[in-house]
Amino acid sequence: MELLDETPDGEILDSPVKPGTIRIILADSQAIYRVGIRKIFALEDDIRVVAQADSLENLRLALERQPADVVLIEGGLLTGAPTAIPDVLRIAPDVKLIVQAITNDESQTVDLYRRGVRGIISRSISPDLLVRCVRRIATGETWIDNQAVNWVIDAYRAQAAALVSPRTQPRLSPKETAIITCITQGKRNKEIAFQLGTTEQVIKNYLRKIYDKLGVSDRLELALYCLHNKIIKSDADEVVVAQKIVAR
Repeated sequence: MELLDETPDGEILDSPVKPGTIRIILADSQAIYRVGIRKIFALEDDIRVVAQADSLENLRLALERQPADVVLIEGGLLTGAPTAIPDVLRIAPDVKLIVQAITNDESQTVDLYRRGVRGIISRSISPDLLVRCVRRIATGETWIDNQAVNWVIDAYRAQAAALVSPRTQPRLSPKETAIITCITQGKRNKEIAFQLGTTEQVIKNYLRKIYDKLGVSDRLELALYCLHNKIIKSDADEVVVAQKIVAR
């Protein structure tokens, strides 16, 4: 891949990155937009743009060559490319994706979150809000507004009503039930581990088994599934639970 200064194909920055710095890759078809975003992040000591790409192919190449924590990608690059997000997560399973969308579309929003995107923002987002978004997502949180939360909840409700039969629900152990209860309270893995007297890695292992057992893909879907099907005893409102989870 050639340097961006010479060609619009892409750029890899090889200078060392300080420990604890959020490494971000910019994937955008518009060079002027990439330049503007880089200037915003250049003002922050804890965020470093480590690579740039103007296409999905160059994004894949950048991910193969350069470790990154966050990818900020133009929504237009994903149009007509249903395997783009799975491809990115296959190359870099731990990278967190932020999509800059032109329009606020319900079906597209739900689909992006279900496919593993951690945040959806407007192309006209303010610089300070963009920086805040990147920092939160880098720590493992999800960036989602109230309207999108309601869309996601409605989609999960419809899916549960169509596919789930109480008679086919698998059994959960007391510890699995306790972990799910903690999830609905918005607790992180570290907090759950402390409460249950175990390690964070053990909680992660349990969560993977629970996801497979119930056929869900993330904490939000797990909580909504269990509340909807009364797998745990709770009078919590689904919207409040969802907001707790995505705010952590």
